[in-house]
Order: sequence, then structure tokens, then C-alpha cells
Amino acid sequence: QVQLVESGGGLVQPGGSLRLSCVASESINTMGWYRQVPGKQREVLAAISRDGRTYYVDSVKGRFTISRDNAKNMVHLQMSRLKPEDTGVYFCTADNNYGSVVGGGVDYWGQGTQVTVSS
Repeated sequence: QVQLVESGGGLVQPGGSLRLSCVASESINTMGWYRQVPGKQREVLAAISRDGRTYYVDSVKGRFTISRDNAKNMVHLQMSRLKPEDTGVYFCTADNNYGSVVGGGVDYWGQGTQVTVSS
């Protein structure tokens, strides 16, 4: 069983930035970030494979950047130009299948970290 631990969430003003981090207990092919907003379905935001293939949902393209450190089993999400609608619980995810992280059916989930964008 892969364990994932997120950090870096918090309160930020609109237009501000936050950097989320996640460490996995072991190496896994693809890692990503999902967001849960009240009243909305859980949504994948970004994903990255070991070889650097990336995916971004349209709403975060140009604002969020996903990266990983394979040697440390870590993934990061640099979030810039944050908007109130970015508020939600952000989950680190991982799966050996790239398509599972991008399209659903992810095997492993972190506990989530709250991001609140408000003035």
C-alpha cells in the first residue's frame, strides 16, 4: 500500500500563490493532484509521470505547474494567480497507470490539504 502525505495548504488572497507538496512512501509511475469543492464532483487538476509527461485541466493551465522529484518520491503543485473558485480540498494521488490518474480510478490518495482563497 502506497501512503501519500500532502502539505502546504492554507489561506491566501486572490492573486496570490501557494506551493503544495506530497511525499509518497514508495516510487510510483504517476502522481497528480485532485480537488474537491463542496457541491461539485472531485476533479483532477494535474498529473505527471516518471518520464515527465504532464496533464492539466483547462481551468488551471498557465497558472498551476506540477513537478516531481523521482529520487525523493515527491510531487509538487505550484499554484499562482489563485482565484476564490480555487478554494477546496486538494488531494495528492498516485497510480502506476498514467491514464488512471488523469481519467479516474486512482489507486492511492493522500489525506487532503485545505486551500482557501479569500480576501
